[in-house]
Amino acid sequence: MSMKLIPINEVIKRTSLAKSTIYKYMSLGQFPKSIKLGTRKVAWVESEIEIWIQSNIERRDEAV
Repeated sequence: MSMKLIPINEVIKRTSLAKSTIYKYMSLGQFPKSIKLGTRKVAWVESEIEIWIQSNIERRDEAV
């Protein structure tokens, strides 16, 4: 199974969240954790971000 990693700029683009909000949600356990790639480089598993987005859509639809 292939897993694609995406950088913070792509996560921001896909979620429309600010960088600080992403890290805040991560610290609260409400957002997928990043993977450390180097001393100043992190990325996220693309499928985990897509699942997070889908779960927010499902929560929205259940509230109706």
